[in-house]
Amino acid sequence: MIRLIGAGTRADTETTVTDGFWTVPNLVTVLRFLGIPLFVCLVAQDRYGSAFITLVVVGCTDWIDGYLARRLNQVSRTGQWLDPVADRLALIIVAATFVVDGIAPVWLILSIAVPDAVLTINSLLLFRGSPDLPVSVLGKIRTALLLLGAPLLLLDRVQGYDFQWLAAAGTTVLAMGCIGHVAAAAGYLAAAWDKYRLLRGRDVPAGTGTGHAP
Repeated sequence: MIRLIGAGTRADTETTVTDGFWTVPNLVTVLRFLGIPLFVCLVAQDRYGSAFITLVVVGCTDWIDGYLARRLNQVSRTGQWLDPVADRLALIIVAATFVVDGIAPVWLILSIAVPDAVLTINSLLLFRGSPDLPVSVLGKIRTALLLLGAPLLLLDRVQGYDFQWLAAAGTTVLAMGCIGHVAAAAGYLAAAWDKYRLLRGRDVPAGTGTGHAP
């Protein structure tokens, strides 16, 4: 069975975290995020076929940069926060584009943006920045569902692929991803408070976290 979560990890190599920015995984992350404005422009021009291809490429590179970081042993501190921030911004922008264009209902953007806003405010209040929490398995699954459901729903707008079952499948997968997003956010919120209480118990300043956001 192909290992998707944690793929690229090498048992014979100890992972080291570097301070550099110019790594192959970081370049892939930047190129992935640059694909989002292109996607928005294509949707605005009703070029749904090209927008679908762009979204699929963006979704695939979300897995590729993590794989390359582990495989090439190019894990960087910049990449640890850049990758999740790029992912979160990309999801919000794609969801907003779907809602504005009428591809998806408004609950799509609300279920993503509201939990993210709560987590951001909570992190700023407790840690004055990122709580430096590891990404949960549920968080990875919800991201995969959102990245799968969005192209499926968009494909329904492509001429020749406007099948009712395709739209239903895309909506169902997106709904599952949104439910997972809310559940993952609740988990991160609880983990953030647990860490805050632990640091307070050790009398350690809470604003010392510099890692990536959940």
